[in-house]
Amino acid sequence: MAEWKTIEELFDLEKGSLQSSKCIPGDYPFITAAEEWKTHESYTHDCEALIFAMAASGSLGRTHYIKGKFISSDLCFIITPKIGLKLDLLFYYRLFNFLRRDIVKKTATGTSKLSINRTNFGSYKLPYFDYEHQTNFRGKIETLATINDNFFVKIHDQLNLIDNLRQQVLQEAIEGKLTAKFREQHPELISGDNHASKLLEKIQAEKERIINDDKKKRGKFSPILNNEKPFDSPEGWVWCRLGDICDIKRGVNPQYCEMSDYSILNQKCVRWNQIERQWAKPVIPKWFQGIDKNNLTHLNDVLVNSTGEGTIGRAGLVRSSEIGLPFDTHVLRVSTFDGVISSFLMYFINSFHGQNQISQSKGAKTTKQTELGVNNLRSLLIPLPPSTEQEAIVGKIEELLVNIEKLEKQISERKDLSEMLMQSVLREAFATN
Repeated sequence: MAEWKTIEELFDLEKGSLQSSKCIPGDYPFITAAEEWKTHESYTHDCEALIFAMAASGSLGRTHYIKGKFISSDLCFIITPKIGLKLDLLFYYRLFNFLRRDIVKKTATGTSKLSINRTNFGSYKLPYFDYEHQTNFRGKIETLATINDNFFVKIHDQLNLIDNLRQQVLQEAIEGKLTAKFREQHPELISGDNHASKLLEKIQAEKERIINDDKKKRGKFSPILNNEKPFDSPEGWVWCRLGDICDIKRGVNPQYCEMSDYSILNQKCVRWNQIERQWAKPVIPKWFQGIDKNNLTHLNDVLVNSTGEGTIGRAGLVRSSEIGLPFDTHVLRVSTFDGVISSFLMYFINSFHGQNQISQSKGAKTTKQTELGVNNLRSLLIPLPPSTEQEAIVGKIEELLVNIEKLEKQISERKDLSEMLMQSVLREAFATN
């Protein structure tokens, strides 16, 4: 029967020493958090050991097995048996990788970037029994790991299908397919003075008034050619550019501090279809109190990430809890005019058509990454429906998204149940041998 001991009771832990940037290719394995190893000109260890990735986002929790001369990354722990304990490191190598998700879940800390500290890691419990049983259990661990991995591949595929379904809903919405019946039932709401072209004329007149009153410079767009339109807009709709129907503003440079009652929204706060204030960063109170009120959020503003791999162009809607906050320079604020529903614009930006245009736009290059500019966002082509149909579209989208989120939750719960089941099977197997 197995005992359950903490990692620090079974192993000695040592942090690796070499930064990847200082690696000089040579004759000895340089073990990093990544799946593939590198080489280095010298080595620090000559032994059998496990190398555990404790501070690398995409590789967090990965474990390598090594026997011989090597050097390890400073983002890893070097794990060796305690003196006097006979441990089969190949068994524990498979066990660490089998328990990877659970270890990360229970020991990782951090907000913007997760890492595993030594204390949490050392307190995690593993099964310990005589050496013969360790070697016998190698095969069982492999079998359990294969079953578990195959299940998670299927879960991952199902979640991808959910994302595709969500995207399909948004795309069909902005093409007018979700509200075809609405147009048939209410032709008077999409024609005459209710035609979207009339709404566009009204907004343009309002923009002209604001420009003249504030003596702003008038922005010019190139005409929209027929071959630019990716699809035919429904009856009552009109093609325009995003900048024709809203005002877009970049955020401000903040003055950060460690702790404050005041904070600023950043790109991490902007999620798909929502804003999460919990990721806002603290700023100096005096700086916050002196900020121009025009640089604060209002109810139903749409915020758009202007940078970030995998998140550039992501849009979320400001709700009541995010009103009156500044937003930084990596966030663009989209403010609408009367007759344009903010939720509709947000869903348009997050749709395949909106995201595809953003990915193809020529953002201003910085030294490190691409930045989505105000003019890039203003120039996006958007099919504009009449106001009443915008309301109908948003209602249809949100009705469908609620059902999609329920389905996604069910799949995620299966994932959690699978992890619990595997842990239970593992403990049962060790308890009866």
